[in-house]
Amino acid sequence: MGAMGISNGHGPGAGHGRRGPSSFWMQDEEAVFRELNLQDGNCFLDLGCGPGEYSMRAAACVGNAGRVYAVDKWGRAIEELSSRAREEGLTSIQTINADITGPLPIPDRDVDVCLMATVLHIIRLSDQRKTLFEEIRRVLKPAGRLAVIECKKEEWNFGPPVHIRLAPEEIESFVEEFGFIRQSYGDLGYNYIIQFVVMKKD
Repeated sequence: MGAMGISNGHGPGAGHGRRGPSSFWMQDEEAVFRELNLQDGNCFLDLGCGPGEYSMRAAACVGNAGRVYAVDKWGRAIEELSSRAREEGLTSIQTINADITGPLPIPDRDVDVCLMATVLHIIRLSDQRKTLFEEIRRVLKPAGRLAVIECKKEEWNFGPPVHIRLAPEEIESFVEEFGFIRQSYGDLGYNYIIQFVVMKKD
């Protein structure tokens, strides 16, 4: 998954020696990681990690004391990411070849930040959102966050068709039924990042 359908070889991010489709180069990575605000020792979950650009950067943020779960059903991408992590000595990255719309092989309440970067628009949310968001809730710590990056719902000559893009309000409507509330919104230029936390019970 990762950022499937994001680049057709034109527009922001084309080239850069990428290994497979990724939205990582569509925006300023510094802006993304300022929004994510990862700390040393955090546990980061990259759902639909694709080639793993976000996972690699996150590993540098969380350090050796932290952990990065990079999950994707695209086996080749997972193999290549595992190899790159070994080459660069990033022992905190744990790659997992799995379908993110099914049960996740991750312990309960283990994750500080779960990122879905240009992934939601390719999931059949009408019938897959229940398992997806319930699993995210299960693995998040009580104070954990769900961060979603998506392309703005605007017509360009690159990226996914506008009719499958998701506006922030659409994402919010999908996740709120599972107890998530919006925490923040960040403008990334062509994309945006919206973050959610689990609603505290009275």
